[in-house]
Amino acid sequence: MQNLITDVPGILVGQAGDLALGSGVTVVLAEEPAVAAVDVRGGGPGTRETDLLAPAATVDRIDAVTLSGGSVYGLDAASGVVAGLAAMGRGFAIGPARMPIVCGAVLFDLLNGGDKTWGEEPPYRHLGRAALAAARGTLEIGTIGAGTGATTATVKGGLGSASLVTTTGHVVGAVVAVNAVGNPLMGDGPHFRAAPYERHAEFGGLGLPSAFPDEVLAPRLKTASPRAATTIAVVATDAVLTKAQAHRLAVMAQDGLALALFPVHSPLDGDSVFALATGRRPLADLPADLALLGAAAATALARAVARGVYAATALPQPGAQPAWRDLFGAAHAITASPS
Repeated sequence: MQNLITDVPGILVGQAGDLALGSGVTVVLAEEPAVAAVDVRGGGPGTRETDLLAPAATVDRIDAVTLSGGSVYGLDAASGVVAGLAAMGRGFAIGPARMPIVCGAVLFDLLNGGDKTWGEEPPYRHLGRAALAAARGTLEIGTIGAGTGATTATVKGGLGSASLVTTTGHVVGAVVAVNAVGNPLMGDGPHFRAAPYERHAEFGGLGLPSAFPDEVLAPRLKTASPRAATTIAVVATDAVLTKAQAHRLAVMAQDGLALALFPVHSPLDGDSVFALATGRRPLADLPADLALLGAAAATALARAVARGVYAATALPQPGAQPAWRDLFGAAHAITASPS
């Protein structure tokens, strides 16, 4: 176990990004088509191919999910992944035709100081293809992939991941690009909101503060560009699930964002969580096992949020938002903690 979403059998991740651009793409690839669903709660989402994930829709499995910066331009990342998968011979077959099924979501990182003067050729299709080519059974976290240009209300956002094994033996993992209008910290920090769920000091082992800050009436929000938000994520499991059950998993996983960010699911966010089931291990006791699976997905996602922020480094542009480590210091190197 690497404490990454790639601990889930059948899941690979590839990433591509550019620090000068201040943006990037993360691709979650199913080695074999996986049952999938999505839950969208933010008021300003940017998504692709989410309608086909409804339980009544015809297609029951997908090939990949893209998480991308670039707002509307970043939706093109999925096109690059589709082209790459087609070249591999993958896709939903209708006669001799094959159509790779790639869903995706984007976050807004256009005002973070990176060079977005791409003219008529946004780079996201190429970044998506590059991320697919880099897909493997491990991944880096922090200022990378879809988390390259991510920010939050208080500190630099980033790309985070976490995993665990449930009491039923199922593996659950999460990967998230944290670009929230809200705050991943308790007040001004350094303590993380997700501290009660931390394992093996994976984001510093600071625990909770001795006194909670009063943020009920005045929560921290992004001030320079409050509309430049959205946290997007994928949770995955090796469980055998139907589309309806995968949707319930995505719904429960969204609670992980609420455990790690405040406020969340606002009119300024486009928070979206995809769920993938690779179907390697059946559930023995429905619906109880599904409830345990959803709870595990929520805590894994909360931990992934904190890990992404903890591992992030500031962009090189002048005036870029400082990272947690810039403000509070890092006691040790950022590594993937064992699950």
